[in-house]
Amino acid sequence: MRRENVAAMWVWAAAILLPQLAEAQARTAAGRIDVEEIQVTADVNPRTQSIAAKARVRFRAVDDKIAQASFELHNAMTVSGVTYLDDSRVDASRSSQDFSIKLTLDPPMVKGSTREVVIRYEGKLTGEEESPVYGINFAALKPEGGYLMYPSRWFPVAGYTADRYKSEFVLTVPEGYKVVSGGLDMAKSEGGKVVSTSSFNSPGFGGSLAIVQGEGKKVSSGGVNSLIYFRGESAAAADSWGEETGKVLGLLTTQFGLAPSSNLILVETADGAPNGYAAPGMLFLSPRAIGKESNPKLLANQLARLWYGLQTSPASRNHLWITNGMARYAELLHTEQTAAAGAVETEVRDTYVEALTIDNPPLIQAARLEDYSPEYWATTAAKGAAVYQMLRNVLGEDNFKKFIKAIPEQFANKSVSTDDISKMVSDLAGQDLGYFFIQWIESSGAPQFKLDFTVYRTNKGFRIMGKIQQDLDTFRMPVDLKIETEGNPEFKRVEVSGPSSEFVVETFGKPKKVEIDPNLRVLRMSPTMRVAVAIRRGEMFTDIGEHGEALKEFQKALDVNRNSSLAHYRVADIFFLQNNYQAAANEFRAVMDGDLEPKWTEVWAHINLGKIYDITGQRDRAVNEYNLAVRTRDDTQGAQEEAAKYLKEGYKRQRTAAN
Repeated sequence: MRRENVAAMWVWAAAILLPQLAEAQARTAAGRIDVEEIQVTADVNPRTQSIAAKARVRFRAVDDKIAQASFELHNAMTVSGVTYLDDSRVDASRSSQDFSIKLTLDPPMVKGSTREVVIRYEGKLTGEEESPVYGINFAALKPEGGYLMYPSRWFPVAGYTADRYKSEFVLTVPEGYKVVSGGLDMAKSEGGKVVSTSSFNSPGFGGSLAIVQGEGKKVSSGGVNSLIYFRGESAAAADSWGEETGKVLGLLTTQFGLAPSSNLILVETADGAPNGYAAPGMLFLSPRAIGKESNPKLLANQLARLWYGLQTSPASRNHLWITNGMARYAELLHTEQTAAAGAVETEVRDTYVEALTIDNPPLIQAARLEDYSPEYWATTAAKGAAVYQMLRNVLGEDNFKKFIKAIPEQFANKSVSTDDISKMVSDLAGQDLGYFFIQWIESSGAPQFKLDFTVYRTNKGFRIMGKIQQDLDTFRMPVDLKIETEGNPEFKRVEVSGPSSEFVVETFGKPKKVEIDPNLRVLRMSPTMRVAVAIRRGEMFTDIGEHGEALKEFQKALDVNRNSSLAHYRVADIFFLQNNYQAAANEFRAVMDGDLEPKWTEVWAHINLGKIYDITGQRDRAVNEYNLAVRTRDDTQGAQEEAAKYLKEGYKRQRTAAN
């Protein structure tokens, strides 16, 4: 066939087929939808661990010519049919890879129009199934009860954590069980079963419920009424949790304004569930988190979400720093109100260390992160909290207090974006602070400051002429200087902009030393922080069993500070796990020759050396190490009890499949 004839044939084929292809693509085009209301009717049986449900969903087209709508639904749920309200069939397909159900909309929806569908599904939720949130179980039904949390996608969800909706959940459970939730509850008995209705009339994230037996423990504290459903050994901690819930909620009310609810339900979940999860008027707590007494920091984090996350929520997952960051920052606010100043400084530093463990992506690209992963929390929670801490320094105390209270007030029952926050902050400051958000939200990286200065005598005292250098070209921030003088220290604030910034400050006393950012107001690197960050990264790799990568990070810490006892301890830990006892012993010895920061490294190095000597048949040397551990009098994480146990009876090597 001649070349020109082939070309002519392709032109003809394109003229015929391309319009058909375009039409086919238009028919399957997916677009954005806004779910306005969900009504779920479900028969839930904890004994058989089963759900049979029908979800009626009304949604609006945000884009034009939408031919496909996508929802997420737990893979354990089998869809038996999808229809419109007139019972006409809607074509649907399931994808287990992304837990989705995709509906083909015929005809396509025009922008602004609404449509209602009914999705029927059933399945079992034993708690052993693969979760939409990797490694964390948000739903389980067991004979003693159960829990169904929003992140499990036990009902069809669109726009996870961002799309707010009105909702009603009607659950039928066997006699002897009841449903509890933070919604407007109504319950009645019908034919040996109990029918409960939970309604959420304001747009939010309804659908987190628990199925319980028996009556909850009522605890009143600080004007807060808590109804607590703890089981077994956890039941003894109910009073402690109820008392602390009232105290923490009262403290947060002074920071964020009137609480969305003064009545709270606390429900115990099961192993494998998150330590805590906040839903409207309700907290879910794992047995591990409950322990023997309440955890104020966990309560501060989760209760803050009643305002930040539930009353207002991020416009998309790229703005999660607003809510996760404030939940983490609430822990700092609680510590600030209830502990000594040193505890606050330590917690701020620890938060900054975690924030610096992740270089990318920038906060504004948080949607790229896997939900509930270590990277997700380091970025959206730790770095988000660091952003709030820096904003506090930029705005000043009074404006910052107004700011954190205004967000849930102005955006009640609505979503909030970074642009909204930027505008609010700029209005309060009386200047455009867009540069701050470009640096900390839209960009990645943190500066490391280098300070050079010269001191001159003047008629009124002394003048310091200096230069601050750092490695971020777009960086701009006010930075504090602490000037040690022969008298009281003096504090000055200078503007750092770009890689090199010159400054001039006057002091009354003769300067002896100048320290930049003395109170760690800026998220930044320093030799000390580099060591801490490398160790934290190594710990993250250790947690997931990546020992080779962990050792690389610990070595980075030792390259900066050879005397870091914590870095040596972490290396020794890995060698011990790998049964490389000689190498482990060398590193535990290096711990005690190091800076002994933190102090607990000493007692546990002695204990672990004792274990190594017991394993290698050197009981006298083992006893000596355990005695040295006792003499430190350090009881961090039960060290004294551990040492006493092995003094009485030597440590036995733990056999595993690997050895």
